[in-house]
Amino acid sequence: MLQTEILKSLQQLPEPLQQEVLHYVEFLKARYAQTPSEEKPKKRGALGSWKGKIIMSDDFDAPLEDFRDYM
Repeated sequence: MLQTEILKSLQQLPEPLQQEVLHYVEFLKARYAQTPSEEKPKKRGALGSWKGKIIMSDDFDAPLEDFRDYM
């Protein structure tokens, strides 16, 4: 049903506009064409997966000497 309506509407357009519709359809096909591996969402790290890999110094929140004049 939808394809019939699309074809009827397309036939009523002048040829240059039909060409534009064709270009748009090709654009959509290229944009949304995906291989099966691309369809799967990428895995995110689980909670706590960075534990022990990042180390902060004990004085991390201490004021910096360079900014003493501005505080």
